[in-house]
Amino acid sequence: MIKLAVFDMDGTICNTIDDLAAATNYTLSVLGYPLHTTDEYKYFVGNGIAKLLERSLPEGNSSAEEVKEAREIFLSYYKEHFADKTVAYDGIIPLLKALKMAGIHTAVCTNKAHEMAKVIDSKLFYDLFDIVIGQSDEYPLKPDPTSLFNIMKNFGAKPQETVFIGDSDVDMRTAKNGKAIPIGVTWGFRTADELNTNGAEHLAHTPSDILNIINNINDEV
Repeated sequence: MIKLAVFDMDGTICNTIDDLAAATNYTLSVLGYPLHTTDEYKYFVGNGIAKLLERSLPEGNSSAEEVKEAREIFLSYYKEHFADKTVAYDGIIPLLKALKMAGIHTAVCTNKAHEMAKVIDSKLFYDLFDIVIGQSDEYPLKPDPTSLFNIMKNFGAKPQETVFIGDSDVDMRTAKNGKAIPIGVTWGFRTADELNTNGAEHLAHTPSDILNIINNINDEV
């Protein structure tokens, strides 16, 4: 039986791409570099701020020192604007309420900075998630499963009792590394092919599909 549903944040429960693109383009403009389109940023995000900036900076200008400088500029802007245009995807809040009614715990496991993830949870999801874990010095970034293991331990859920839901290869590999059941969502930043290639066992095309998938898994037990 599924006891725990763990969600990625960006591209899975909320659309954050406009704010991420704006902050990164602001950083690039300050440094005098070419900007990128919002669609391009869908393939730059997912591995934390440093990797986003490394991918966004021009070739030959992405050394550790240059990424550090860019990160300081990015954070000074993003801390003030990280939720300007970010919105919850339609159907996510009803899904969370349905999962709670079914007695299933819900959590967020994201590579977004922890303090920003907590504010988004409160602002958009009214603290419906039982626990939110974002990027911090305490845990390595996904796809390392350490934060996922901690969430499962917190709720006494075994990997086979846990679904991990996300929109990217990073999320599917996190689920596989943690031995949880990977569910890929197709409304996010990446493609169904990427999700399948990286181990998705189920695909959800709408948030309500997630509840149906969990019910089907439980019916097979």
